[in-house]
Amino acid sequence: MKYTTEIKIIKPRTEVVEKFSNPDNMKYWQRGFISMEPISGKLGEEGSKNMLKYKMGKREIEMEEKIIKNDLPAQFHANYSAKGVYNIQENFFEETPEGHTLWISHNEFRFSGFMKLMGLFMPGAFRKQSYQYMKDFKDFVENNQSV
Repeated sequence: MKYTTEIKIIKPRTEVVEKFSNPDNMKYWQRGFISMEPISGKLGEEGSKNMLKYKMGKREIEMEEKIIKNDLPAQFHANYSAKGVYNIQENFFEETPEGHTLWISHNEFRFSGFMKLMGLFMPGAFRKQSYQYMKDFKDFVENNQSV
């Protein structure tokens, strides 16, 4: 399953990228975020890996993040793997003529096991969750609002 989401953030790209690239900010805009632990490599560098933990409902989910490309302020690509789900995410940050930021996120999800059914019967849920993270990030950057 592939889809693209985008959102305009009414702040300069330098400020947006600064907040996006700081892992200490994840708790302010990623609902359910618990922690991030480095596994290998230098934080944020291509090839580095981190273990991310989230609470979703009553479940705690662990996912491994692998940085594929970090060419900020222009783009940041990472792969995420959790039980039954593999997500390829490519994020682009473009400056608008008004000096704002357009965040474009291309996502590809691959499923196995039980999650294959979720992907088949509820594909909109993944797009909706991706867009919710983007909206929460926008609120954090523009209004200093935390989830």
